[in-house]
Amino acid sequence: MDDNLWLIELESALLDDCNVNDIYAICRGKTIPEALRPDVWQVCLDVRHKSDQMSLFNEIFDLPFQNKLREDCQVVVDRIGNDDEDKVSVISDLESILTFYCKNRNLLYESDNGWIELLLPLLALKLNRSDTYNLFEAIRDTYVPKGCKPKGNVFHVFRLLILYHDPELCTMLDTKKITPDMYSMQWFQCLFASSCSLTVILSMWDLYFQHGDPFMVFFLALIILVNGRDQILAMKDATREELRKFLTNMPCALEPDDVVDFCSLAQYYALKTPSSFKTDFLKALYGSQSDKGQNNESCSVSQALCLPVSVYELVENSSMELTAPDAVRFFLVDCRPADQYNAGHLSTAFHLDCNLMLQEPVAFSTAVQGLLNAQRQAIEANSNAGGEHLCFMGSGRMEEDQYTHMVVASFLQKNTQYVSLLTGGYMAIHDYFGDQMADCLEDHDVKRCIVCSKNNVELRNTGRSGQTQLSQRDSQRPTSDIFSRFSAVMKLKSAEVKDKLFDIITNPSNGVGTAVNNPQVVSDGGSSALQDRHVSANDRSGKRYRNVAPVFSIDDDNDDHYNDHEMKDSNDLASSKLAGDTKEIVNLTQYLKSPDIINAFRCQEVHMNGYMYDSHLIITASLLIVLRELGRGQAQIIVRRPLSSIVKITAKKRHRDLITFKYGFPDGDGLLITDMDRFLIPNASEATAIVSKHIVQTLDGSKLT
Repeated sequence: MDDNLWLIELESALLDDCNVNDIYAICRGKTIPEALRPDVWQVCLDVRHKSDQMSLFNEIFDLPFQNKLREDCQVVVDRIGNDDEDKVSVISDLESILTFYCKNRNLLYESDNGWIELLLPLLALKLNRSDTYNLFEAIRDTYVPKGCKPKGNVFHVFRLLILYHDPELCTMLDTKKITPDMYSMQWFQCLFASSCSLTVILSMWDLYFQHGDPFMVFFLALIILVNGRDQILAMKDATREELRKFLTNMPCALEPDDVVDFCSLAQYYALKTPSSFKTDFLKALYGSQSDKGQNNESCSVSQALCLPVSVYELVENSSMELTAPDAVRFFLVDCRPADQYNAGHLSTAFHLDCNLMLQEPVAFSTAVQGLLNAQRQAIEANSNAGGEHLCFMGSGRMEEDQYTHMVVASFLQKNTQYVSLLTGGYMAIHDYFGDQMADCLEDHDVKRCIVCSKNNVELRNTGRSGQTQLSQRDSQRPTSDIFSRFSAVMKLKSAEVKDKLFDIITNPSNGVGTAVNNPQVVSDGGSSALQDRHVSANDRSGKRYRNVAPVFSIDDDNDDHYNDHEMKDSNDLASSKLAGDTKEIVNLTQYLKSPDIINAFRCQEVHMNGYMYDSHLIITASLLIVLRELGRGQAQIIVRRPLSSIVKITAKKRHRDLITFKYGFPDGDGLLITDMDRFLIPNASEATAIVSKHIVQTLDGSKLT
């Protein structure tokens, strides 16, 4: 009895004025009973109360292609093998409905366009011509993509989908010069009606129309290929025609019992596909079949290197909680040159300089390995800043993006799954954030940003006063809900990743820093989107910052990246710190017994490329020393840092043992960060407490007791 309750509920709903959502809530993807199917389909396709359009048909069969239409109807019906009496009735219905459809929509009939095959399952419902016509028209407009013709738009899009989920299979078919339109034309034209049995089609369309997703045909077609990929790849030595025929006939193997799993897999793959796939192509692919303006869109899709992702989806994806474990989560790869990246970037972006690919192939290969390690660690950390879907970003300018495309192509050649490209690149991100970019972009520098440089030439020419006004506007800029939410979430969520340990770039922490012996050194608590900022001379209760040691603070780890000036100073410091007694080889045991050592902590030194080295962090009264183990009881002195040069210690919110020491000095009214070291310290809280204590003592000029 319980098994039939849904049928009783369905019958009751059909007696009322229900809609497709009501149908889905009751049926939950079940196959519809034959007696209820006509009513259910009419509800799902929203034609239940549609007028009788066939009453406008004048029963005159005078189309230029009328004889061809009649012949094709005859051939298809003969193939079905109905009784002679049924054949006459079916042929009459087919020709009448299709003739009126051509006249009503001003369309031309062509052989093998799938219309007849699409209409035959509808005739099996035994509805009157008017209702059958309304169903046919609704299916064509809602579920059959436009451009189902050789080299049509729909097949370029389908190839991008195959490339996204199974690049190896896509590459194999490309190598054989087999394009999707050569084998899947009928799949899309008639929603598999020409390839599968009537029983399979009725069950499949039951689920199809309940879900109401016009793109489901793409994923059903994808599942056909994915399920048979081993057989397809095994046919690499077959002729092109043999492989094409095999692909074309693959749906014929579907049985009625396969339909539920078939559709479930399609939904699963849809969930693992960026939503931009649907939103960006919806207008171009679906709607009235007489719509115009497809040529430009078709051209751009046919030339697409990989699946495009919109700025809106990227931003939303990074700032929202995942509702399903298999949902798309992007790992953003910023491929712009270093100078552009340092002038503004998204906080979660991994920087992979595209210029390295040609200039420094070895360094590029190392960076790619770091990227993959970073991605893996981000996934393990369940971070919003990382996922298995790689989204590459260029500048939005062809002069740089040609190299970005080379990087993307290199990943595709290695059959890397889930590769996409951000539409419009950095320029699109910049435009998307607009006035809120100060809250949403990291290290944005209006003087060096390529978009600002282009848009604000006149402003730059106004001189210093103009720049001051711009700076004031940036600091006082209000945030809308979406940008405020993006900024806030990113600052919280990006703390889950092991920062540049794995080269994942994070945003400033969304929390007020805890100042040590200097409570006024905090982020701006009055703003809804908190920002880290350097210390100003005005922050010291009227005392000038000049000739005073740098201020020390601890907060959640934030932007451990350099701008161009910082990189220059860092390089200078890196070269200078090799002199003297740094890099000295010492006996580890003897060195640790030195009376000057206050404490020592085993740790792992983390390099910016992701490499980690077993080390010891040593604290003396005035120095922070790093010893790297070399084996056989020996160690190398990597750096000796004055405690007074430490201006900030940061820890990741979810990885408290990942500690970053930042070094710098006063620069006018602020601080200049010159270098930083990063460590994984098992007992990090003890180590940072001791370091902070001695920094404070150093700043106060007092001695330890």
